[in-house]
Amino acid sequence: MKLLKPFLIAVLLASTTLLFGQNIEGEKIKSRLLELFPTAKIIPIENLEGYSQSFEIILNQLLDHKNPKKGTFEHHIYLSHSDFNKPMIIETEGYAARYVKNEVSNLLNANQVVVEYRFYGKSRPNPVPWEFLTNDQAIEDYHYIVGLLKKLYKNKWISTGISKGGETTLIYKSKYPNDVTIAIPYVAPLIDTQEDIRTTNHINSVGTKECREKVRNFQRALLLNREAIIAEIKNYATEKNMTFEEVTIEEALEYAALEFSFSFWQWSGKCEDIPDNSASPKELFDYMNAIVGISFYNDETYHNLLPSYYQHIRELGYYGFDFTPVEDLLQIVKSTSNKRFAPKDVNLDYNPKYIKEVRKFVETKGNKILYIYGGYDTWGACSPTPKENLDALKMVLPTGTHRTRIKHFPKADQEKIMATLERWMSAK
Repeated sequence: MKLLKPFLIAVLLASTTLLFGQNIEGEKIKSRLLELFPTAKIIPIENLEGYSQSFEIILNQLLDHKNPKKGTFEHHIYLSHSDFNKPMIIETEGYAARYVKNEVSNLLNANQVVVEYRFYGKSRPNPVPWEFLTNDQAIEDYHYIVGLLKKLYKNKWISTGISKGGETTLIYKSKYPNDVTIAIPYVAPLIDTQEDIRTTNHINSVGTKECREKVRNFQRALLLNREAIIAEIKNYATEKNMTFEEVTIEEALEYAALEFSFSFWQWSGKCEDIPDNSASPKELFDYMNAIVGISFYNDETYHNLLPSYYQHIRELGYYGFDFTPVEDLLQIVKSTSNKRFAPKDVNLDYNPKYIKEVRKFVETKGNKILYIYGGYDTWGACSPTPKENLDALKMVLPTGTHRTRIKHFPKADQEKIMATLERWMSAK
């Protein structure tokens, strides 16, 4: 036992020295961040894998970047540090921030900063000043943050985002093309109208005829078993403490039936999983709930997604519901529009030019953009197509869904992607 004591003391001293060294490094980084953001709250947080220091930074972000007198809101970002000499990945979230290490940070062994989209998640003022929830204001948020952090992180900068976050990546690239070297949007739509017909055309052409027929039959089965499935929803709502006051359960069922075809191709595409005509109401509900999610229509989600629908209706565009499979069975829903889910008593005038200008830039001038899509994904119908003369790469996994990532591609495609990224990263 006596022989173990010096060893244990050495281990303890080494551990203490390591922790002390990390604390010193953390304080140095924190002080440098405070120099950049003197009015911010900077809070050390648990490290994600591969990082030595991490911080939640709560900025006093301007509501209106053109008029500072309009005031500020608390804007949350999450910085993960490993080395000042490594590249920096900025994740342009489209919604509330997810504090996770993204695929690009893993692939490029990089630092990362995750920026919550203004007026979502913890960065949502109460009440929401809707007039300042514009893409241009959000892009100014990113430009401001990147401009300051570049004083610390002077290697290559890469932007990335998923879905609406990927759309934000493209918008950011179109407005400030020199802020980042490379943009990597995942499954990002650029939507042409408030009810983009391309999504319906996709639903009516993707996969096999037999599969599309199964999808339509399932949509009808949900409404043909209306009362029994409403009972299932009520039981589920009680079990999960959900309330349905903004959107009633009866209305939620009709929207879920309409939504099913879009969500099926967006998230699954597995025709063999669709219940057949012998399925019980419980089996029908469970499958619908797995694909669409009835919680999508409960009061909490309705409230959380108001900013999203506001943006889609005002600037981003969206999709419309195809009534064709179930029109004779609808009792409540009368409009094909998603405007039903947007905030009320605010200006919802649509600007059809905004996204078309973004599309024009990325398709004709968008160099060093890596696009990742799934061939089944409904949103892929709205993807941009870069001109052949651009130094850009669009990769589509034929049977991929909205969950498609670089790691899902065959080895040869992954090698092509990494070779392209390495070339872009090494270019001066």
